[in-house]
Amino acid sequence: MTRGLFISFEGIDGAGKSSHVQALAEAFRAQGRAVTLTREPGGTPLAEKLRALALNEPMDALTEALVMFAARRDHLLQVIEPALARGDVVLCDRFTDATFAYQGGGRGFDWSVLSQLERWVQATHHAALREPDLTLLFELDPAIAAQRLAGARVPDKFESQPVEFFTRVAAGYGRRAAADPARFGRIDGDQPRDAVWQDVLRCVRERGWLS
Repeated sequence: MTRGLFISFEGIDGAGKSSHVQALAEAFRAQGRAVTLTREPGGTPLAEKLRALALNEPMDALTEALVMFAARRDHLLQVIEPALARGDVVLCDRFTDATFAYQGGGRGFDWSVLSQLERWVQATHHAALREPDLTLLFELDPAIAAQRLAGARVPDKFESQPVEFFTRVAAGYGRRAAADPARFGRIDGDQPRDAVWQDVLRCVRERGWLS
């Protein structure tokens, strides 16, 4: 049976990651792979309810992190693990790196507490610590990202944060990538869309997953 693949898409709001999720799904499907598209926070009925709370209700950083990890646990058990067991390619718009970046970097919350929650929540019957096989990290100057977001839609409580917040979020992503460089494909988001897409393809092809 074909082994399942787990690929996450990460980056600060406005970095352009989400526009490439569907394109990568189509590339895998063109080679005969079944694809599960999902997102965090969210991905299940329960996790979507928790998403609405996390993105819109005021709460402290620990409460925020607990809500994110509660949603993640349900998402893992109900969607990600079954899809991987079937041999699907799972493409997830954000995963745990976002919690470290936003709550750890942006909010300044204790990194060690997040690491403990990660170990508890992401242990499953199939993996001692379920992590993506590849994380595509879209990197962009926070000031440019803010310009892209301006007027695009009604912002949630994270999107409405000042540029300084996203500078800390970007640093949080950088810390995660530095700790596990083999898992990350770093994408320059300050390029034309076609050039960004070619970088996405390169990262996936380097691992032998697409021809």
